Amino acid sequence: MDLSRDKIMGTLAKLSLPGGGDPVGRDMIRALAIEGGAVRFVIEAASPDEARALEAFRRTAEECIQALPGVTSVTAILTAHGPSAPAAAAKAPPSLTIGRHPTPQAGAQRVTGVDRILAVGSGKGGVGKSTVSANLAVALARAGRRVGLLDADIYGPSQPRMMGVSARPASPDGQTIIPLRAHGVTMMSIGLMMDPDKAIIWRGPMLMGALQQMLGQVEWGRLDVLIVDLPPGTGDVQLTLCQRTQLTGAIVVSTPQDVALLDARKALDMFQTLKTPVLGMIENMSTYICPNCGHEAQIFGHGGVQAEAARIGVPFLGALPIDLDTRLAGDAGVPIAAGDSAAAQAYAQIAAGLVAGGMA
Repeated sequence: MDLSRDKIMGTLAKLSLPGGGDPVGRDMIRALAIEGGAVRFVIEAASPDEARALEAFRRTAEECIQALPGVTSVTAILTAHGPSAPAAAAKAPPSLTIGRHPTPQAGAQRVTGVDRILAVGSGKGGVGKSTVSANLAVALARAGRRVGLLDADIYGPSQPRMMGVSARPASPDGQTIIPLRAHGVTMMSIGLMMDPDKAIIWRGPMLMGALQQMLGQVEWGRLDVLIVDLPPGTGDVQLTLCQRTQLTGAIVVSTPQDVALLDARKALDMFQTLKTPVLGMIENMSTYICPNCGHEAQIFGHGGVQAEAARIGVPFLGALPIDLDTRLAGDAGVPIAAGDSAAAQAYAQIAAGLVAGGMA
């Protein structure tokens, strides 16, 4: 019997959740993939606490799908959409001075519990680097990875809005910072610690101190990969991160047009100068498809980033479309990669490539 998405979803819909209802009716099934007889899917709970309570249900779901004719293997992964329980968020706010001068340290340091750190950079603003960072983190989480997201864009932190979080992180001792969770991702941003309506007016040493605190004092837990959303350009934050943290490598985001590529080349040169491996390039805003007539247009050109990657000998990780839904999803705090649209699949493909290459 040929396996189909409807057959899998129909089987899962017959299972009862501990709190009532079924996983299909409660829209908890994500990233369903069928490759021959291999079936993979994600069960997305509302919180980490609920996810932990669903472990027995996950095993039952695997057993039921495994019993279907034609199924050779089943992998079901639990993840969490929202933050931890309110009791954790109710802890006293941290009595921390964020943005202090950096403390001395010897050479590049590891971040405790984090296996890989990927810096996402760009030569200029406006190319969608933060959007790519947020969606790539969510796509990796949906692929079963333990993912963290650090918003290192100190002057313009946007990840709280894109990830749909606004609570102030707690601190049990005035030193350790407890990060927030959203869409299966552990995340931290300076924007969660400051008045969102106030400008951050800091000199370089304070920037370096803030970055050092968010890397070293945040209780990241065990992570397969930490995505660091860098500010645009080649300034203090990039220099500090590359010199003081053991990075796995960097990903450079650019749009296809020549003006953007001019600045992307500067970012590539910076990483090369700082001896940070460039793991690949992503072409954002590559193609626009009219939702009304289906006409395809290359507003910013097409293929420029792929050609540049080939020219300098770094991997081309993929091209991402420009569409209204991606912007609306980011403004609403639910990244497009959390759904099943064509844009979500584009992010899923890039995430799968990173996982297959051992980079995430």
